[in-house]
Amino acid sequence: MADTSPLLIAPSILSADFAAMGEEVAAATRAGADWLHIDIMDGHFVPNLTFGPPMVRALRPHSHLPFDVHLMIEPADPLLEAFAAAGADHIHVHVEGNPHVHRSLQTIRALGKKAGVAICPATPPEAVSYLLDLADVILVMTVNPGFGGQRFLESQLPKIRTLREMVTASKRDIVIGVDGGVDPLVMPLAAAAGANMFVSGTAVFGQADYATAIAHLRQAGAGVPN
Repeated sequence: MADTSPLLIAPSILSADFAAMGEEVAAATRAGADWLHIDIMDGHFVPNLTFGPPMVRALRPHSHLPFDVHLMIEPADPLLEAFAAAGADHIHVHVEGNPHVHRSLQTIRALGKKAGVAICPATPPEAVSYLLDLADVILVMTVNPGFGGQRFLESQLPKIRTLREMVTASKRDIVIGVDGGVDPLVMPLAAAAGANMFVSGTAVFGQADYATAIAHLRQAGAGVPN
C-alpha cells in the first residue's frame, strides 16, 4: 500500500565533501532537501568510522533543516544525550545492536527528539512490531550498512510493504524511510511499496547540481517523468 504523504528527501552527508562539510550542508539545504541524514559509524557495529557529536554540533549552524542522525553504533544508549545536545532532531537506533531498544526509544523521546528505529536487510519487519507505540520513524536499510555507494537490495521491497501495512493498522503517523542505493530508478519502487522518506547519498552529493538532483528524486518518487 503506497503512502500518500509528501515524499521527504534526506541527503546523506556520508557522500559529501568532508573537506567542506559546512558548505555542503548549506548547499543541500538551499537545494531543497527536507532533512539531512547524518550517519554515525563506530567501526564495531559496522566496518567503518565516521562522525561523533562534535561534527553534529559543528554543522548545526549551517542548516535549519531537521538533522536525521542514524546511530550505527553499539552500544548507543551512552551517547543519546550527547547527540541530542549537539543538535540532532531525530535519532535512529538499530534493533540489532540494542537489546533494550524500548528504553533507547523512550530516552530519545524524553530528550525531546523524534525516535527512529532502524533495521538491517536480514532483519524481518516483525522485529519492530512491538515498537510502533514508541517509533516516529522506521528506517529500512536497503543495503548492508557501513559504506555508501552500494546497490539497492530489491529484496527489501516486500519488507517495506509489510511495514506500511503494520503502520496503517496501528493508525500512527510513522514515517517509513529507506536508506541505501536510492536513486531516481529506485524512488518509484520504494514509494510504491510504502516508503515516504528517502536517504540518498551519491544521487545528491555525487551530482553537479544538488537542486536538480533532489528535484529528479522527488519527481521520480511521485511518478513524474524527468
